[in-house]
Amino acid sequence: MAQATVAQRTVAINLSDFSGIRSVVRMALPLSLLMLWHLLSLGWPRSPQFATPLGVVRAFFELWAKGHLQAGALISIERILAAFTLAGILGGSLGLLMGYWPALDGWLGPLVHTLRPIAPYAWIPLVILWLGIGDAAVISIVAYAAFFPMTVNAITGARNIDRNLIDTARVLGASPPTLFSRVFFPAALPSLLVGARLAMGSAWIAVVAAELASGSRATQSAMGGLGQMMYIFYAYSINLNYIVACIITVGVLALVSDRLLHALYRRLTPWARGT
Repeated sequence: MAQATVAQRTVAINLSDFSGIRSVVRMALPLSLLMLWHLLSLGWPRSPQFATPLGVVRAFFELWAKGHLQAGALISIERILAAFTLAGILGGSLGLLMGYWPALDGWLGPLVHTLRPIAPYAWIPLVILWLGIGDAAVISIVAYAAFFPMTVNAITGARNIDRNLIDTARVLGASPPTLFSRVFFPAALPSLLVGARLAMGSAWIAVVAAELASGSRATQSAMGGLGQMMYIFYAYSINLNYIVACIITVGVLALVSDRLLHALYRRLTPWARGT
């Protein structure tokens, strides 16, 4: 027993050492890129055409102190949440129905798969013409971008359900609501949550593009979301440090939202650990 305990402790120590090395390796690449960025910035001192690490840090704190960064991030987050909810309800519901009923998939599938490769940015001129420049236009573009990952993954989740489970539940007398809530939806949930993560990533990409397109209507005294802030800092002052600070903020917010959805995936689908 004593020898076994010593061996277990040795294995635990070795695993912890390996975990520490892995953490160092993970940090090596971003730190190396940051150092390379700093070295390159030394060749362009005080150049408005090159952002520097220290300049970006200074810009971040300046924007934070003025409240612009919080306000812009909040506007972008509100637009993301509205569009993500809309795309989740419509795309998830449509995808489940298309995956369950082949006839519906045969009818709507060609339309969905024809529109899916069209980038949401291609619709920006038409959306601005129809809806103007504002929340409605941005939310529409972002919802379009998030709709297709949700729909396609919902179709996949519905198609991969074991039909024997559904047939067994019907034989046991399960009502349609019970069949959906106890069998159909839980079986498709892993694919739905994977689609949600992909949709959230697409939404963050689209919101920046949509806000950049509508940035011409924003002013320095009335800034919109993070994308509009980037346009303002380019059009009015060509301040790349401010622009990079906004870009990093978008990246951090997108990472946080992805981690939250991943945690939700692990919480709600403990039987599916592969993603």
